[in-house]
Amino acid sequence: MSRRPVVRRASAVGRRPHTVRGRAAAAVLAILFTAAVAAAAGYWLGTRGSHTPAEATRVAPAPDGSGKKILYYRNPMGLPDISPVPKKDSMGMDYIPVYEGEEREAASGVKISTEKVQKLGVRTAQVERRALDAVVRATGRVEVDERRQFTIAPKFEGYIERLVVNATGQFVARGEPLFDAYSPELLAAQREYAVAAQGLAQLKDADAQTVAGMKRLAEAALARLRNWDVSDEEIAQLAAGGEPRRTLTFRAPAAGVVLEKRAVQGMRFMPGEMLYQIADLSSVWLIADVFEQDIGRVRVGQRAQVKLEAYPERRFEGRVTYVYPTLKPETRSAQVRIELPNPDGRLKPAMYAHVEIAAGGGTVLAVPNSAVIDSGARRVVIVDRGEGRFEPREVKLGSRGDEYVAVLDGLKEGESVVVAANFLIDAESNLRAALGSMTAPAAAAGKVQLAHSARGTVEDVDAKTGMLLIKHEPVPSLKWPAMTMEFVAANEAVAKAAQPGTPIAFEFVERKPGEWVVTRIEPMR
Repeated sequence: MSRRPVVRRASAVGRRPHTVRGRAAAAVLAILFTAAVAAAAGYWLGTRGSHTPAEATRVAPAPDGSGKKILYYRNPMGLPDISPVPKKDSMGMDYIPVYEGEEREAASGVKISTEKVQKLGVRTAQVERRALDAVVRATGRVEVDERRQFTIAPKFEGYIERLVVNATGQFVARGEPLFDAYSPELLAAQREYAVAAQGLAQLKDADAQTVAGMKRLAEAALARLRNWDVSDEEIAQLAAGGEPRRTLTFRAPAAGVVLEKRAVQGMRFMPGEMLYQIADLSSVWLIADVFEQDIGRVRVGQRAQVKLEAYPERRFEGRVTYVYPTLKPETRSAQVRIELPNPDGRLKPAMYAHVEIAAGGGTVLAVPNSAVIDSGARRVVIVDRGEGRFEPREVKLGSRGDEYVAVLDGLKEGESVVVAANFLIDAESNLRAALGSMTAPAAAAGKVQLAHSARGTVEDVDAKTGMLLIKHEPVPSLKWPAMTMEFVAANEAVAKAAQPGTPIAFEFVERKPGEWVVTRIEPMR
């Protein structure tokens, strides 16, 4: 019985220390519970609102269901804005996950789901070496072959006594008489040669000096006749003792068509005066005007197809025989000569023609023409990197064919490029923003930027330029104090959400040095 009091005393004595420890533990538990609730509420609010860079560094990226590690989530519109957790942009679009190993691809390309690729009708083609079916198209006109033109112009003064060919456009054969001409000078020269030739024959037994003198006289008369185009047949007749002819017959030097006739019956002509112009049209020239940008692809010997308005059902074939060395400044074109056979005489001088010159060369690295997006300032193709990843790449182009264009730089053989729906991909992924940042230092280095978060009040909005004047609180991530400064709205939705006088929470990034772009705005209540 003596133990029970002892025990009670002992318990009474030990009760105070136990009560103190219990109260302390309860207080600690209450503090921990409050902190847990606060942390949970803060996390819930944080997932609904914006995240600061400090928060981003504390949140560890998690792998998705495929086992790949997600590094961060990037802006779906190509803006330099990332988030460590899933979220939506100002237009309600989900941020796109970037997996480990895709950091550099995310900075320069886009990723589209397989289902969306099929809906867009995306088609690709391989970059390969091929011979371009290049054709240079030009216009031209049929002209007379200058080497087949002949002019009849007597070398002495005289009169036309008889006109044989008396119509322009008349066809004449080689050696056919054109007209008979009378000339006192010609008649005197014939008589002089006849006397000298006959005297030389009679003085063959005379002394050498006399024979030599008579020979020189005969040779001088003979040279004058030949210079006046007297035929060898008539000269031989004079030497044989024939009578000098009163007239001289002029004959056609070649077969052809009389393009011009100035000879008139009974007219007087002077030395060198053009009486007939005859052209052989069995072969003609086509003078084509080739534009300056195409002249480098035209070579002598290339085949040419010619189509004329007069004969739309027929094509004439010829070859390039000469590229003129000068350029026409008023049309920025050079002339190219093409020879065309014309045995049936269908091709007539001054006819208008359309020309196609086959300008294909050796094999070159080429892509289809539809793969190139030409903005005027740069030429870009979209490279298919597989698994829905597409990369815009600037290229340098060479000669262009009907279906393919040569690529001098920017692509490798075997790569795949988008040839259909590339413009739809451009619209879907806002590639213009991606293309504009291809030369930015951050994109070149494969770097991305975290968005900075702040609170403030919209002071003013410039609807034309998209500039926002915001009075913001201190920004810890940039060590900025509270101030009023100008920002740029990332898109139209952000600009509409900025109402003057409205307290806001917003996110912004530095797109380029000194330019701060607001990517998200949320009004505060």
